[in-house]
Amino acid sequence: MDPKEISKKDQVILQQLEVIRTMTEHNLSRMGTDFWGTPPLRTDRPAEKTPENNTAASTGNDGTKPPEAQTPPPEKIEDLQAELDGYIGLEAVKKEVKNLINMVRVYQMRRENGLPTTDLSLHMVFSGNPGTGKTTVARLMARIYHALGILSKGQLVEVDRSGLVAGYVGQTALKTAKVIEQALGGVLFIDEAYALNGKAENDFGQEAIDTILKAMDDHRDDLVVIVAGYDGLMDDFIHSNPGLESRFNRFLHFDDYTVDEMIDIFKMQCKKGCYTLVGQAEEMVRDFIREENTGGITFGNARGVRNIFEQVLVHQANRLAGLEQVSREALMEITAEDVLMARGMEEGTVPPPYGDAKNTEKKA
Repeated sequence: MDPKEISKKDQVILQQLEVIRTMTEHNLSRMGTDFWGTPPLRTDRPAEKTPENNTAASTGNDGTKPPEAQTPPPEKIEDLQAELDGYIGLEAVKKEVKNLINMVRVYQMRRENGLPTTDLSLHMVFSGNPGTGKTTVARLMARIYHALGILSKGQLVEVDRSGLVAGYVGQTALKTAKVIEQALGGVLFIDEAYALNGKAENDFGQEAIDTILKAMDDHRDDLVVIVAGYDGLMDDFIHSNPGLESRFNRFLHFDDYTVDEMIDIFKMQCKKGCYTLVGQAEEMVRDFIREENTGGITFGNARGVRNIFEQVLVHQANRLAGLEQVSREALMEITAEDVLMARGMEEGTVPPPYGDAKNTEKKA
């Protein structure tokens, strides 16, 4: 259609639809991060080549090679503890992390004063259902160890079996060694680590385990390994190998989130994305979560909350796209109707005790 033939009103509507589309895409792309908002460093895909990280441009203006990416300075341990305290739930984990920080501090003071110290193992086992914050806490532990002077860089490298095990004899050790090299100075986080303990005759998972155990000894002063996975399976994995059993003696269990905690996570996502729950939307989100959360494994805890948040945003965009004019305030509002549509209910219907959705919104 010729743009000249489009009325001024239609042009305004098209512009508003484009704003809605852009905002929706932006918010959904942010959901690729974990629910605390920080993306993990993964090793199963190559880094994007940009002018900032492309080593092909290997010389500076003075003809010298540019220095390696600078390691950020250690953060204040008080700030990291405050960040830990700000996490939703995780009360038992918070207590254990604080105990560990205190142990490390006293250990360092004893060494500085020439007093004998016992070996302090900092490798850890995280157990719990998906979406309970294991990766988030592992990333924080890397920063805490860096702040305490234990690790020189404080980065977290996250892998699973596919990032460590190759398909032919001898290749797994090389593949695992490359991952370990990336993790030196920080934390190597192995998700679903029990998958390395394969039972097949030609499985090379044990080769990866042996390589990791050797690295833990060779780089004991600048490498921490955290293994994670489901309850029970992690216990079986650690006790299946004397080498693992002797090196991992710190276990942190991550409980499932309560409904109230998951509501808080949803509201935090709203705050980060500049959204506001209006009318009875919050109570409907609570019912939605309670309805979907039949189990920590199937729902996925915070991951399940994130999925619900994404669904609600999609239906909010669908509702706004049908309006002739959309204000800035409307772009920020999540209504009861948005939640209902995300639950698969028909427009304008609300289960008891809410009554009519549209009437509810008008009264709010």
